[in-house]
Amino acid sequence: MSEEIELRLLREIEELKKKIRHLEKKDEEQIPTFQYSKIRDADLINLVDIENNIKDKDKFDNWFESHIKIDNTIEPFLKKLIEDNEPLIESYSEEDLKINFLAPLISRVEFKSYENEFRDFYELPLTYKTDKFILSGTADFVVSTGLVRSKKPYFFIQEFKRSEEYGNPKPQLLAELITGVELNEWKLIKGAYVIGGNWHFVILEKLGQDKYQYFVSTNFDSTKLSDLKMIYKNLLFIKNEIITMVKA
Repeated sequence: MSEEIELRLLREIEELKKKIRHLEKKDEEQIPTFQYSKIRDADLINLVDIENNIKDKDKFDNWFESHIKIDNTIEPFLKKLIEDNEPLIESYSEEDLKINFLAPLISRVEFKSYENEFRDFYELPLTYKTDKFILSGTADFVVSTGLVRSKKPYFFIQEFKRSEEYGNPKPQLLAELITGVELNEWKLIKGAYVIGGNWHFVILEKLGQDKYQYFVSTNFDSTKLSDLKMIYKNLLFIKNEIITMVKA
């Protein structure tokens, strides 16, 4: 084969590659993209078959009724956390709530484990693509395997907002949980959403292709010591569960 023919073939191959890239980009642009921070209940219902299961009351029993003991230093810490923040918690901005209340609580749980190679990630970029839609954006808080970079997300918290007028965090969390369960190829994943001082824990279960059900716990008021102790224990359960799963 002459050098001239080789050059012509190479140019034709390069032109074909450009056309393929252009078509792929065009196809991707036609697929609707939904940001986690802006997605609403109506959006999720239109994208997937998802239902709130309000009948299965014992779904959280294994989680909330676990026999986790907390040491004697925890209760004074939680009391002080409430005393320092309760008068202001409903007026806190998102960043105020993160720094003053949530960060000390999460730090005390100690989600970082060098031995088991997982930690907490903040503002973590995540994307889940299908041929019908794309879920994309950054997740507020994720516990994931990996130390330098996230590898497998296990648990999500969304969204550090002081009231629902700034957006409903539940569909935002559900979109992140769908992303997590699909990227991990799991059947079930856990999370929580926070509005001011109020916490709800959530379990998402995959039932089939683009079909899910989810369970929402009763409200935990973090300005009440008994509830805050339960929140702390529930987070400890997640940490222990991740350690067990990673080792397995």
